Parts: sequence; C-alpha cells; structure tokens
Amino acid sequence: MVAGVTESAPATRLSPGTRSRWILCVGHAVDDLYQGAVPALIPYLALARHFDYTAAAGITMAATLLSSLFQPLFGILTDRRPLPRLIPIGMSLAGLGIGASGLSESYLMTWLAVAVSGLGVAAYHPEAARAARAASGGSHIAMSWFSLSGSLGFVAAPLLVPVVVERAGLGATPLLSVPAVLMAAVTVAALRPSAAAASTSSATAGPTTVDQWGPFLRLAAIIVARSSMMFGLGGFLALFAAQRLSAGPRTGEAALLAFYAGFAIGTLWGGRLAERYSRITVMRLSYLAAIPGLAIIVFVPGHLLFVGVVWTALAINVPFSLHVTLGQDFLPNRVGTASGVTLGLATTVGGIATPLLGVLADRTSLRTALTVLLVLPLVALCTIGLRDPLRKT
Repeated sequence: MVAGVTESAPATRLSPGTRSRWILCVGHAVDDLYQGAVPALIPYLALARHFDYTAAAGITMAATLLSSLFQPLFGILTDRRPLPRLIPIGMSLAGLGIGASGLSESYLMTWLAVAVSGLGVAAYHPEAARAARAASGGSHIAMSWFSLSGSLGFVAAPLLVPVVVERAGLGATPLLSVPAVLMAAVTVAALRPSAAAASTSSATAGPTTVDQWGPFLRLAAIIVARSSMMFGLGGFLALFAAQRLSAGPRTGEAALLAFYAGFAIGTLWGGRLAERYSRITVMRLSYLAAIPGLAIIVFVPGHLLFVGVVWTALAINVPFSLHVTLGQDFLPNRVGTASGVTLGLATTVGGIATPLLGVLADRTSLRTALTVLLVLPLVALCTIGLRDPLRKT
C-alpha cells in the first residue's frame, strides 16, 4: 500500500513546465502591480507634497516613459546573452522603487524612486516574456494567461494602494514592496533549474530562420493603434458614460467595470482562438468587429452603451497576447527585442492618444474626440497583408 501511494503521488503534482508558467503569471501580476501603483499614488503625493499638475505628470512620466523606452534596450541586451536574473531583479526594483516613493519630501528623490521602479519594470518584461513563451511550449492559451495576469496586477493597484496609504500614510509605502520581494524570492528558487536549461539551449542553438523586420514593424504600428484605442477609450469612458446617460459617477464606474471584464475575457479568448485559427485571421476579425462596437458607444443612445463597451473591449483585447507571440516569431533571433517592443515601447506610445484626445475634446466635445477612435481599427486592419510565420498556408 505504501509503495502504491508513493508511486501515484507524483501524478498529483504540477509538472515543472506548468509550475513555471503559473509562477511567471503570478510574477507578472506582481510586477505590473507597480505600474498601476504610480497613478494610484499620484493623488496622495500631490496632496501631501503640494505637487502641481506639471509635477504630477513628471512623476508619471518617470514610470511610464522611461519604462517603455528602456524595455527594448533590455530586450537587445538579453538577445546577446540570456539574463534570467533580470526577472527577479527587475521585479524587486519595481517594488522597492514604489516602496521608497513616499519616504522623502524631496520631489527629486520621489521622482528618482519612481524612475527606479520604472526601470525595474523595463528590466523584467523582455526576459519574463521569453521565459513564459519557453515554459508554455508554444501554447497560445498559456501566453494569454501570462498577458492577462499583468493586466490584473495593474488593475489591482488602485485597490491595494489606498488600503496602505489611507490607513498608515505615505510613510508606509515600503509595505507596498513586500509582494515584489517575496515573489522575487519564490521566482529565484522555482525557476533556477529551467532558467539554467534555457541558457544552455540558447548558447548551443544558432539562428533558425531569418528575422522579418518589415512585418515586425507593421505589427508594432498595429499595436500602437490598438493601444491608442485602449488608452483613449479607457481614459474617458467613465466621464462619457456619465454624460451620455445623464447619470452620476457610479454609472461611469460601472462602464469601466464592464470594460475591464471584457478586457479579461477577450484576452483569454484570444489564446483559445489562436489554437484553432491563424493568429492573423483572429486579429483581422477582431479589429473588424471593433468598428461596430465603437460605433455603438459613440452613436447609439441609452444603456446600449454598455453593450458597445463590452463588445469593444472583447474585440480589441482578443489580439493582446497574440501581438507578443507574433512579434517573437517575426524576430526569432531577437526574442528579447521583440518582447521589449511589443510589451513596452509600442504599447506605451499609444498612451499619447489620451492627452491628444483631451485637447480635441476641450476644443469640440468628448463625443467628437471618441469618434476619432473609429479610424484606429482601420489602421489595425493592415494585418491583411501580414502572414503568420508559423503557418505554411
């Protein structure tokens, strides 16, 4: 009996690959928690330190702009030599920077702390995306979970930050670094064997195919268009819903909740659809479907707006994880660079759409500004000329 139990026990355990995937997913959520923590901390920092709008914008820039610019650089670095240590190191810096952000009255020290956090996020993503793709064994579903986990971490930040700061003040921001430090330790212990194996295989294996820079750059443009839709709609949706329905802030919050729900479902659907169909086909149909969804939001009166919100969120988030894997497949010899651009630079550049839409809304109306978003799915439809590098037909 004892022998029988001993033999059957391993079947109940997670395989090393599955365990690595889930650890990377949780780690991605923890790491991106600190991206979401910056906008959540801004109101508290501005009130306590008397920052004006320009100063607050500068702190946001320290996290987002520096992170997006440095991610491709870390990607290039890891293409020359795999650096799996950047996964826990980047996560730790992301957490420690946010942890230090509330400790000083000096604007410069606050800015530097947030900048360190942004650099940590930048260091984390290229190598983590490479490791997640390797651990997934090419599964689009597994990569969709990895992509979604980062978004969940970002969304969780506005829930965590007030719990700490409102109860204990800005001096308690070091508590926010605890998840990063703990998860970094778990990552080091759990991923060491697989990281060593990955480094060995990378060192012995040479280039297998030619990098396709033309399709990759077109994909980057598509990601910018998708990100502009995401940031532009997400940035003004709550206000627009409240205005459109002549309701209060809770209606806007409900619209955002519907948007985030569609975001999560769409990301997971993308992985499942890509297991059955070409990624290019899935992306093409998704962006095509985004056009009527956006039209419902902007033009159809009444509570059908919520239908448009969920519809649009589903449509523009189905391709989310597919962008990352396509980028890696277009640049098979520069996976780190591909990950840095698709997860960092191209995604964050889309955030420029929000202030531009704000300027347009001030000069015309918010409805007019959101109408402009209808052009972006058409830009993204240039996927028609792309071919999935893993499909022969």
